Amino acid sequence: MLSSEPSSHSSDASDRRVALRVRDEVAHGIALRAIMKAKVVEGVKISVYFTFSKRDDDRFLRHVANIIRARLPTRHLFALATTGAPSPSSLTNTNTLVISGSDDDDVQSAVLLASSKFLGRIVSLTNDGDLMSAAIEDIGASSYDSAALWDVLHKSVRAPLDRLIPPPGSRSTLQLIDAARAKLQRVTPHQAWDILHDPTHPIPAFLVDIRPAAERARSGGIHGSLIIERNMLERRFDPRCEDKLAIADRYDLRIIVYCEDGWASSLAAASLHEIGMWNATDIIGGFQAWKAARLPGQVKPPSTESKTATLEGFSQISGETN
Repeated sequence: MLSSEPSSHSSDASDRRVALRVRDEVAHGIALRAIMKAKVVEGVKISVYFTFSKRDDDRFLRHVANIIRARLPTRHLFALATTGAPSPSSLTNTNTLVISGSDDDDVQSAVLLASSKFLGRIVSLTNDGDLMSAAIEDIGASSYDSAALWDVLHKSVRAPLDRLIPPPGSRSTLQLIDAARAKLQRVTPHQAWDILHDPTHPIPAFLVDIRPAAERARSGGIHGSLIIERNMLERRFDPRCEDKLAIADRYDLRIIVYCEDGWASSLAAASLHEIGMWNATDIIGGFQAWKAARLPGQVKPPSTESKTATLEGFSQISGETN
């Protein structure tokens, strides 16, 4: 009776060759898509590409990086990562991030930046000079990861800066303020007062004091306004955030922000526009303008009829407005 083992071995070898060929075709496809997605920054091609986990992610992404290197003889820096459920072969139950480039300095800069961007998430790292491979937790699970990697690559390839010349694309404080105010329909103190006390105003309106405690203690405040310091403002008014106030259940709220002099409040109100609060604005001249207008130190408290709101942080300081 003839043994079937040689045939079985031959079949297994053939299956492995087919699997390797398919894997190579997939790797070439990913490399091509990553190249097509690339942006050019100061003459350097950069690209970020996510793919679902494969068996032996590290070896697979290194293979993709080698294909890219062979296809791109010019200077480049790419970040490749597997996302989704980690490969069963992963001993650390993590995904893989590979940063590869044609210039060792670019790669090393990217390694340093990525380590700070993903602090606490990198389990292990191998640095080969022109290629870095890291076992990383939950890469690609949020939009932050892609944006962070693009930022890492962009900063890693930019030319050295003259310390006395503003970097390209940067803006001065005045330019930031102008851009913020261009989004707003700013109000005077009297207009703010009228909006807050107009019973026919069609949407809920809130006066929000974003100043720090020391400034409120020194200058006074407007009783009936909400105290939400600047570092918590977006989280309190974003309907999608678990830290939101109960009143932040709609996007058409009329949020009137004030600071001491009307500068920080413009940036804060414009930031609220970024989360969808397009009716947010600020008071021209801030709290000092409110006092100069000789308006009362108390406004009508916001309605708490919206859901079961329990508003926190009402101003307890009534400033001298005479």
